[in-house]
Amino acid sequence: MSKFWILTKQVYKEKLLSKSFISLSLLYVAIIAVVVYWDNIANLIFKEEPINISLVNETDVDITSIFTSNEDIKFSYSDDSTDELYEQLESEEIDAVVTISELNDQLKADIATYTPLQLNAQSTINSYVDYASKIYGIQSLNLTADDAEKILNSQPIITLTNLNEKMSGKSEGEKTSGLFLSYFIGIVIYFLVTTFLSMITTNVASEKGSRALEMLLVNVKPGTHFQAKITGVLLLAVTQFAIIFAAIILFLYMKDTSSTDSSNLGFVESMIGDISVSYLLYVIAFVGFTVILFLIIGALFGSLVSKVEEASQALTPAMMLLLVGFYVMLSGVANPDTLLIKVFSYIPLTSGMVMPMRIGATDISPIEPILSLGVLIATVVLGYLFSLSFYKRSVLTYSSGGIIQKIKTVFKFTTK
Repeated sequence: MSKFWILTKQVYKEKLLSKSFISLSLLYVAIIAVVVYWDNIANLIFKEEPINISLVNETDVDITSIFTSNEDIKFSYSDDSTDELYEQLESEEIDAVVTISELNDQLKADIATYTPLQLNAQSTINSYVDYASKIYGIQSLNLTADDAEKILNSQPIITLTNLNEKMSGKSEGEKTSGLFLSYFIGIVIYFLVTTFLSMITTNVASEKGSRALEMLLVNVKPGTHFQAKITGVLLLAVTQFAIIFAAIILFLYMKDTSSTDSSNLGFVESMIGDISVSYLLYVIAFVGFTVILFLIIGALFGSLVSKVEEASQALTPAMMLLLVGFYVMLSGVANPDTLLIKVFSYIPLTSGMVMPMRIGATDISPIEPILSLGVLIATVVLGYLFSLSFYKRSVLTYSSGGIIQKIKTVFKFTTK
């Protein structure tokens, strides 16, 4: 086995079995479990008894099919007098009294409470009243209840025709699915890069600070050490991504099999069904090359510092750029067609988070993602060649001062 693969295996196994990687992976799995089972957790922790609403209907409108009870709110119809209902409010037998009446040919709802209702209950009652008002308005036109229901529930048939043969227009469902998936990918990239950028930098810095790197480079070329570090940490990133993906599928499957409503995996399958194969390939390419680019930067910065304590300072510029790209991606959730999104989709350090959103949620020409990916790949290649050359000169160079001063020292006192 070559020295490269020996070092790569050593880096991978060391980090894979480390407490930090195991604890971080368990934390991600726990977060995914909380997100998937949040409705169950919320019901267990925050579930309260349904509020009791007494309805008084003073109109000719049939509201029994409109005000329907559910787990959070229970409606009952009463013929009691107002005084009797108010006494029930004061004794907390019921939580609210809703009186439906007519005023100036409009539906009116008087809501009486003794203890103010929570926001969710108020919003639910208001939505019921709003729907009943529409039914009342339609019935005032002498339409039957079935006709009114048909009008309210009618859905338009929308077709999309794009006359530009070079650009195929996406449907709203395809754009929405692309937006959600791109949002998820952006978050994954951010956390993967944040984790493994810091890991590779501190790893190189610790070896350099303990002088262990000097002993290692007696038998291994600096270039081989540089490549092995990047490859080992990259394999570790792939492993963690696989753990995250497997945890999502496992928890969704477990939730569907444990309940009668198997809509979670169905939702994921329908969303993936709206995604093209080319989009998935683009996502894999952008994620892979973005992580590689930041690992190259992390290894380079690790070779510049003289001890682990300086690693965080060295990583600040890269982390700031990553954070900018993350917030730009978040802004695209509201509108992925802005000029800001378009500009950052071509910047190599941010395109991995931003361009997948444009590919999935907007109508762009095929040349744009190819151009952005080409710029990213070219940056990775050039960055690798420069970093490899610079790594050979800086990895055994010790100097004080900031990053700029360290770079000047490397160029001043070393040769290729």
